[in-house]
Amino acid sequence: MSRSGSTSDRLEHWLFLLKKVCVLVGSIALVILVATFGWLVFGRYVLNQTPTWVEQLALLLICYITFLGAAVGIHEETHLGVTVLRDALPPKVKQVLLLLTDLCLAVFGGVMLVASLELFQFGWSTLLPMLNIPESIRTAAAIACGALMVIFAGARFLLRSRFALRGEIYEIKKEN
Repeated sequence: MSRSGSTSDRLEHWLFLLKKVCVLVGSIALVILVATFGWLVFGRYVLNQTPTWVEQLALLLICYITFLGAAVGIHEETHLGVTVLRDALPPKVKQVLLLLTDLCLAVFGGVMLVASLELFQFGWSTLLPMLNIPESIRTAAAIACGALMVIFAGARFLLRSRFALRGEIYEIKKEN
């Protein structure tokens, strides 16, 4: 597989860095989630006083962990899928199916982004119980996921299209 030069490499590098940021934020959220549940157990069984805000914070953190993880899965193509038929097809047909998949994922991400933005605006005046922050802070995770899906799947669609026009097969470059 040949690379088209610096444009594709730079795009892949920036997508890789964006993916790393998603993983970092999701990892920090997971650490905070574990720590707050530790505080919940300590407060309930040692101090005999249950912190009531932990459940709402946990729901908020799980939204970010899940949506950012889903976006990373789009970037790395690690979501569950049945690929037996696709893998058995000739390379050119397989390439068309991969392009269609990327296009569908980018469109879905766009729809998710638009719908989440509407929900964000609707929920801004409602506060999360116990945390006293706008409900829209939770919805921001879905907005980020939709935008990241558009970026990751859309960029991969463009890269695959560019390679297909030259008669080459695009494969994801794995960076360490």
